[in-house]
Amino acid sequence: MASTGKIDLQAAYRKMGDDPFPPRMEIAFVSELGARTSIAYEKVSWEVEGERRGLRYGENPGQPGALYRPVGGNLALGEALLLEPGEGLVSAAELLQFGKHPGKTNLTDVDSALAILRYLGSGPACAIMKHNNPSGLALGSCPAEAYRRAYLADRVAAFGGAVVLNRTLDLETAGEISSSYCEVVAAPDYAPGALELLAGRKNLRVMRIPAMARLEAWALKPVLDFRALVDGALVAQTSFISRITRREDFLPAACAKDGRDYAVAREPTEAEWEDMLFGWLVETGVTSNSVIYVKDRCTVGIGTGEQDRVGVAEIARDKAYRKLEDRLLWERTGRAWNESADEAAKAAVREEVASLRGGLAGSVMVSDAFFPFRDGIEVGLREGVGAVVQPGGSLRDFESIEACNEYGAAMKFTGQRCFRH
Repeated sequence: MASTGKIDLQAAYRKMGDDPFPPRMEIAFVSELGARTSIAYEKVSWEVEGERRGLRYGENPGQPGALYRPVGGNLALGEALLLEPGEGLVSAAELLQFGKHPGKTNLTDVDSALAILRYLGSGPACAIMKHNNPSGLALGSCPAEAYRRAYLADRVAAFGGAVVLNRTLDLETAGEISSSYCEVVAAPDYAPGALELLAGRKNLRVMRIPAMARLEAWALKPVLDFRALVDGALVAQTSFISRITRREDFLPAACAKDGRDYAVAREPTEAEWEDMLFGWLVETGVTSNSVIYVKDRCTVGIGTGEQDRVGVAEIARDKAYRKLEDRLLWERTGRAWNESADEAAKAAVREEVASLRGGLAGSVMVSDAFFPFRDGIEVGLREGVGAVVQPGGSLRDFESIEACNEYGAAMKFTGQRCFRH
């Protein structure tokens, strides 16, 4: 019988890809004098349906992929000690429930969450990740509150995401997670009964990462980061480490221009200090160019991966409005914005959100690189942003300083850019 030429697209996501990768890999650095420093890796696999399996596939079906974890001794390059044995996070995760067998994006989403959560160990925190960026990230008084706040920050984008918590996942949190759709849940441990609740989600992958209990130990540990180019070449670098881990690490927003000194007049309030630190640590894990807005240690609007800073500040602003409109309508009517035909309810919510400026009034605006002109920072200031965090270092920092003083906003510099490509 002749082929119909049709492709079963759904089957492509269920099928295990070919795995041509060997069980071990070694990378060696050779000095000009011939001295070798090498790293040995072993391929990670899990017991699935009676056989050992590695990754389902790489970034997409049809791309073979494998996960390797380092083994053996330490690697020192110059002054930096980069790797230590027996310290696995995602690479040492226990898969407690498989659902669909995990692919590369499931693991990198969890890892991207850990790159942020490693700085936020002082309290329960939840990151919901989509395509290696947070759709929502929040601190809470307990895991359930942290999850709710992160989920409601952008419940639409949270659909099909990876939920990662830095505390034991209890029954209350498991119940809330199981009432929505996500693809991955990761936590350091699970309370009795929590896994049974999550088991109701057939395709959910549940990961236990015991080393998350001491996740803060990774806050100051760089690792070796590789990026492959189209021609097969490799760019090697050490991973990003934030120099800002407490409020005392921020720098004054000040500069000199044409013989004149400029400085931001107002100091942050206590609440702004907390949001400035929280916001910067979240921003370190967002794809550049990026601008985010945070309030009460929860994300409000997240703009990622844009080519200009004004544009990404506007995208984050507009998302804050849209997400709050959807949230309020959903909470009051049980209907998502794009599913509701109640135009009167929509109009009332839209008016309320406009009066609240999308929840941006009193928030903190965070940028991963300096504002080259004042037009970018003014996107947030016009919405009532109370404080700004940015690296500083622009030739026109004085314009941003003047803008903050005109709007009565506080601002601090980090002295460090946090691009993430």
